[in-house]
Amino acid sequence: MEEQKTDNTNNTNANTENTVSTPPPANAPPTNIKIVGVRFKRAGRIYYFDPADFELGMNDLVVVETTRGLEVARVAIPPKQIMSSEIEAPLKAVIRKAEPAEIQHSTEMEAKGKEALVECNKIITRLNLQMKLLAAEYSLDGGHLTFFFSAAERVDFRELVRELAGRFKVRVELRQVGARDEAKICGGYGRCGRQLCCASFLSEFVPISIKMAKEQDLPLNPLKISGVCGRLLCCLAYEHTFYREMKGKMPRDGQTVTTPMGEAHVVGSNPLKGTVIVELESQVTVELPISDVKVSGPPVTNNKVENSNDEKELEGLKENGIIEDNGKS
Repeated sequence: MEEQKTDNTNNTNANTENTVSTPPPANAPPTNIKIVGVRFKRAGRIYYFDPADFELGMNDLVVVETTRGLEVARVAIPPKQIMSSEIEAPLKAVIRKAEPAEIQHSTEMEAKGKEALVECNKIITRLNLQMKLLAAEYSLDGGHLTFFFSAAERVDFRELVRELAGRFKVRVELRQVGARDEAKICGGYGRCGRQLCCASFLSEFVPISIKMAKEQDLPLNPLKISGVCGRLLCCLAYEHTFYREMKGKMPRDGQTVTTPMGEAHVVGSNPLKGTVIVELESQVTVELPISDVKVSGPPVTNNKVENSNDEKELEGLKENGIIEDNGKS
């Protein structure tokens, strides 16, 4: 779902991208520059700034300028040297290390954001808007208030923005987010029993495709391969490259192979262990290392049946909104 956002100043470019309007000359030779990476939220995206002359260490709190005003951020990558060609535009400088009073004020702004969330929900209910409010954030100076929400369809919230601007007397922005970002904001626990990856350490989402599940021999069952967001599990990408490489070295199911115990047919494999499961002519099933198995014949599986089953499972995933027509989530 495309991001939908607006504010009461008609300025829709209200993110924390660290860019400036004047790019460096195209023919400028690359030089070494010093950068520091900061996050504004836990597991949030890392933004780069010029550390200026400050001695900054991991987890230090700093004050930086963003398009939403001054904000407190936490150092995620200590200052280091990189080539200027690796940065698209000149960096804004860190303004200062956060003072104790600013850290306290930032905490107070977080509490004030929760109060604003309650008030906004009351207005949404009164206006009968079909949207789910997720979070509210003030800038450090209290002059900018951002509300995050999700909705199945686009929402006409012009009246809501007017009421919020009149109620809070600050610049107000409403930003619509997708299913994955909703889970990241709200947090929770996955089927593995651990805190959601997106809320604990994933700073950016990568495309997840149904092919990743198929290559890991996972059942194409919505209950098994979708997360709390209703999309394909982000963790499908973690071991995908390894599975793909190992499967490229392994014989396919149904293929005839030669083993130290004679000819056999492949009935399974375990990429993580690097083993192949075969059935001997005596109908005994054994698990052997890849090095002990040599391919001697083509696979004998019924690909038409397999493809038919896959198509039915894929249609089910599309109907549940877990994947799109291109097989990605």
